[in-house]
Amino acid sequence: MATNNLTYQFKTANIIIKLIVINAALFLFATLGGWGLQMRPDDLMGWFVLPTEFNALILQIWGVVTYSFLHFGFWHIFWNMLLLYWFGQFVLNLFTEKRFLTIYLLGAVCGGILFVLAYNFLPALNARPGYIIGASAAVLAIVIFIATYTPNAEVRVIFFNVKLWQIGVFMVLMDLIQLPNQSPETGNAGGMIAHIGGALFGFIYATQLKKGNDIGAWFEKLMDGFANLFKPKKKSPLKTVHKSKTYAASSKRTTSSGSKIKNPNQGKIDAILDKISKSGYESLTKEEKDFLFKAGKE
Repeated sequence: MATNNLTYQFKTANIIIKLIVINAALFLFATLGGWGLQMRPDDLMGWFVLPTEFNALILQIWGVVTYSFLHFGFWHIFWNMLLLYWFGQFVLNLFTEKRFLTIYLLGAVCGGILFVLAYNFLPALNARPGYIIGASAAVLAIVIFIATYTPNAEVRVIFFNVKLWQIGVFMVLMDLIQLPNQSPETGNAGGMIAHIGGALFGFIYATQLKKGNDIGAWFEKLMDGFANLFKPKKKSPLKTVHKSKTYAASSKRTTSSGSKIKNPNQGKIDAILDKISKSGYESLTKEEKDFLFKAGKE
């Protein structure tokens, strides 16, 4: 009974909670499983990390995505999930869960690719074979995306209100400032390179989206196609019957007129999003916030 309840809670949770649960479950499996089997976590999960060498990457190309769900340290996963939850709420207030997942996964991919390229072509980083794990690149893609899309939205940090663009700039600058001081052998230069890749994707995505260009649409279609592979095909018990031309014409008129009123609230939604991009989320009235929240659930 308890298992069924947990399964139901997971299925009905939003995408942020699902990602946090998946990351936490893999963290527990890597740490506790490694302890129980007398193995190091990186040995146990070695086929899911992102390696630096091209020949190793070819043998586990899925690592460009799976690495972003792995953490071997408590504070590593704690801060990543905290930032994901905090900034993810801003994204879900404006966009669908599918777009949120697109930002997360493509941010991880871009961060991972930049990491591999840097380690293979920059002499300062090309020390020895290694790997990268962690959701930092994906999380920073979320942070920079919303900081770029709604730069003037404010959050409360202890005693002060801080705008999202200021937080985004601070987080990127911290990585850039620390990068030259990282030791190739013991530092976290690779992680910081991945952060920059994720942040760059989040910035480009938000900038293009504000111009009306959805550069993540292809990935959403790819996810839909992949999901459909696992959906059972239902066979209709009904037989095909002949339709008269009069009925067919009537159906076309119904479909045509229906498509024109598919989303009568889109104009109001666009106006609210434009207001957010100019003045921030806090500039909305309570009615506008409620309307946007309800529209996001449809």
